[in-house]
Amino acid sequence: MWLMSASLTVVAVLVITAGTTGCSGGSGGKGKGSGGATTGTVGGTGGGGTTGTTGGANSSTGTTGISVLQGVFAPTGTMTVARTQHTATLLPSGKVLIVGGDSNDFLASAELYDPAAGTFTATGSMAQARVGATATLLPNGKVLIAGGSSPSGDIYRAQSSAELYDPGAGTFTATGGMTVERNGHTATFLPNGQVLIAGGVNLGGVLASAELYDPAAGTFTATGSMTVARYAHTATLFPSGKVLIAGGSNSTEALASAELYDPAAGTFTATGSMTVARYAHTATLLADGMVLVAGGLPNPSTFLTSAELYDPAAGTFTATGSMTVARYDHTATLFPSGKVLIAGGEGDSGVLASAELYDPAAGTFTPTGSMTVARVGPTATLLPSEKVLIAGGEGSSSWPLASAELYE
Repeated sequence: MWLMSASLTVVAVLVITAGTTGCSGGSGGKGKGSGGATTGTVGGTGGGGTTGTTGGANSSTGTTGISVLQGVFAPTGTMTVARTQHTATLLPSGKVLIVGGDSNDFLASAELYDPAAGTFTATGSMAQARVGATATLLPNGKVLIAGGSSPSGDIYRAQSSAELYDPGAGTFTATGGMTVERNGHTATFLPNGQVLIAGGVNLGGVLASAELYDPAAGTFTATGSMTVARYAHTATLFPSGKVLIAGGSNSTEALASAELYDPAAGTFTATGSMTVARYAHTATLLADGMVLVAGGLPNPSTFLTSAELYDPAAGTFTATGSMTVARYDHTATLFPSGKVLIAGGEGDSGVLASAELYDPAAGTFTPTGSMTVARVGPTATLLPSEKVLIAGGEGSSSWPLASAELYE
């Protein structure tokens, strides 16, 4: 479960699936660590969608009078290792790279999901076991794994190390290290070819600093710092190249503030604040250019149903329809139809199997089919078939899951 600790003896680990340069999902995780890192690929749970993208799913109304969109989750192959707080990255081949995470022990292992076969197979392992690292797909097809929390003696410590996965060789190799150890940070691939690493936390405290990874040089260099130190926030790339940083925690309270990174200037500037302070939420870039922020935690004991939209033209957040179920540490996946699938997480009733769809045209959330397994902190990856792969996470028994399923 996400925890905020003034002493920073226990720090949450953020997990974001790898994907496109568009939306940023901030799904967190139940975690070990006194510093470590989050994932943060280019921003979120990827784009595009499942069934319903070619005209929408059929709907029915049950005895409760609530309309339910008839999307379906079905089991697919099982991962070779149960894991949560891992990363999932869609490769150019159409396969999905699953890396690291927690299986009641920190994992260095990785595996590949083959949508054609519906199976997971082991691939090369990382040089270092890590939970909550970021995973970013680079233009050359390699995947940058950065930071994360790893065992260090009798504690779990944020890492500055990074490595690259080569799909052609099926191996990981070291690359330059970050300038600062980080956990709970974000990683966003920029149009200029660099990767923006922002915020996070380590044994020294919550971070406002940011840095850029240059794939050509294989090095990280400092860039301008955020206006507010934060971790467990979201990072969303706009077509303009600017990046919206929203919410998160400063270790004592959730944050409502937001800011924009300008790659041309290398600086962060404050923008309008969210209507509700939150962390462990999701943020998804919509087709109309707005950013949907959904769910999360305003404090460790309260779960949010609320959602809001950021308008980059106005620089403001405004409330939109609320989710049907309060949840945090869920996933958010944008469909080509423009709708957003919200799945799993944890809420008032515990770990959730439920899912719902946000319709930007109506500004409302509607229930859809539930997952076959309740899970908090899984990854969600849009496949070329427009199905969504949900993998791992933590189940109702508080144990990591090896199971996976497909939404269509």
